[in-house]
Amino acid sequence: MNAPAVLGFATDQYHQYVINRAEYKAEYGHWQTLTLPADFRVNAVHASLLRTGKVLIVAGSGNDEKHFNAGTFKSLLWDPAGNTYKLIPTPDDMFCGGHTSLPDGRLLVAGGTQRYEKLDGAVKKAAGTMRVRNESPDRARTFPKGTVFVASNGREYATTAPVTVPAAVKTGSGSRTVVTASEQHVFVEAVGEGGDYVTDGRAQYRIKGLTSVDAHNLYGMSDKMTLEKQEYQGIRSAFEFNPDTELYEQVTDMAHARWYPTLTGLGDGRVVTVSGLDDTGQILNGNDNEIYDPKNKTWAKAPDRYFPTYPSIFLTTSGKLFYSGSNAGYGPADKGREPGLWDLADNTFQPVPGLRDPALTETSSSVLLPPAQAQKVMVLGGGGVGESPLSTARTDIADLSAAKPAFTPGPDLPAGGTRYLNSVILPDDTVFTTGGSSGYRGKSGSDLLKAQVYHPDTNAFTTAAEPAVGRNYHSEALLLPDGRVAVLGSNPLFADEANTTPGGFEQRIEIYTPAYLFHGDRPQLTAVPEGAKLGSTVRVGAARPEAVATAKLIRPSSVTHVTDVDQRSVALDITGRTADGVSLTLPDNPNLLPPGWYMLFLTDAAGTPSLARWIQVTG
Repeated sequence: MNAPAVLGFATDQYHQYVINRAEYKAEYGHWQTLTLPADFRVNAVHASLLRTGKVLIVAGSGNDEKHFNAGTFKSLLWDPAGNTYKLIPTPDDMFCGGHTSLPDGRLLVAGGTQRYEKLDGAVKKAAGTMRVRNESPDRARTFPKGTVFVASNGREYATTAPVTVPAAVKTGSGSRTVVTASEQHVFVEAVGEGGDYVTDGRAQYRIKGLTSVDAHNLYGMSDKMTLEKQEYQGIRSAFEFNPDTELYEQVTDMAHARWYPTLTGLGDGRVVTVSGLDDTGQILNGNDNEIYDPKNKTWAKAPDRYFPTYPSIFLTTSGKLFYSGSNAGYGPADKGREPGLWDLADNTFQPVPGLRDPALTETSSSVLLPPAQAQKVMVLGGGGVGESPLSTARTDIADLSAAKPAFTPGPDLPAGGTRYLNSVILPDDTVFTTGGSSGYRGKSGSDLLKAQVYHPDTNAFTTAAEPAVGRNYHSEALLLPDGRVAVLGSNPLFADEANTTPGGFEQRIEIYTPAYLFHGDRPQLTAVPEGAKLGSTVRVGAARPEAVATAKLIRPSSVTHVTDVDQRSVALDITGRTADGVSLTLPDNPNLLPPGWYMLFLTDAAGTPSLARWIQVTG
């Protein structure tokens, strides 16, 4: 009766023996699992590598409504070098916001959660969008959260957030004066439960407590109040995380609330911000894109362009932005799904054709293949819109340097149809891909305990050691300065193959050590200047300069929902050698090498990388 257990134990023991052999590690690499003390475990929804080498792991409320209602928001700062960690005060719910590195090494975090979704049947109070209007040109008005709007039948609805309505716009003079009312929307909820508060027609509402002229000039308009499903809602808040003080610092709010936005750094150091669900749960329609200027910490309007949520948008050498088609979950299936090049200068969009399985780009992975000079973007896997059970093994590659860019087929993913795959650029000019599931959020036990390495030079995958922990929705992976890869998060819908037990959030961290770190001594960087200008030549110290085969600057990752538009590997020219170092020349194009902090890696002929040293690239 004990035979199966004995055989299972023996099989596991033999497996551990095999994967820990030196020959195995040298070919496939090696995994280790890190379990943090209970007080420091967080739901890793976002992960960003800082110029200090530490990883900022942001949970916010962590997809846990109990934490949201309690105002319990978490961030963890983890130092992989010494395996130390500390909790960071988190001033707002950054859950499902967006983020990117800034030129000075700070991390911009924008958006997050104002309100959790409520599914059909769970909505007890009728609710909807109230358009608050101001017909007075004299001044703007701000109304606090909880402001009550009263319908003609006396039913009352309260705002769930504060709202500021600009002053009306006055044009002309004398008898030709025209006043155009201003308008701002806010979500409202009935003060009582039940169907008596449901409305299905457009109506005007007075603001409780206003009298006389104010009551005439300020009022609400709404099309309907319903008990239908309510989507997540975003916030306008934005912060910079300071890696020196290790604290969040609030900056100017965005003009528009965002939940699931993408932030992409530009060659001039500014950041373009697109998409997301607003503060009423509606997907932004594309005329609300914004650009953040880190010099004065303010936002300005960006050109109009609609995208689904968390679109993968990469900066190209021309300064145009390439949308690969990858996205993460909200928006209609027939809008904004086509890949293409977006020119911010004239707001034109050039479609890039040829992507196979174009309806299966949701929860797919996209990566700017190394070196960035090649200007090739790869799309890997993906699934159908929403809770679709469909997934694809497709990989396709777009050569953006071509006169007429188009996708061409890459090799199929070895594990078959895969959603939520994480892709990480390695210093040896390969791409490590890991995890994912064949089904929506790992349903029916569909996590894929597989990893592989893509080789751009041969356009092929090779097998890597298998991870021990399944990863799907809300998972991340990023390159560490020592050449290893950290893999975090996962938020399966169910914990069993029968889909009967609710899933929990995976809080273990896995670290993958690539095979190249088992090939003997690694190159050594002995001295690096703190900064370098575009187009300049810098001298770096190296223990064995004659063995240095390549040099590259790798931008640190800032990843969420398997979306990482920050990471890129830029090859440097080796223009000289001395007895104790090499001279490296940087490209002069800020769209290829955007300003900011980078990891400098040297590799030998076998692809073994040095420990990275940090260097700031300036214009």
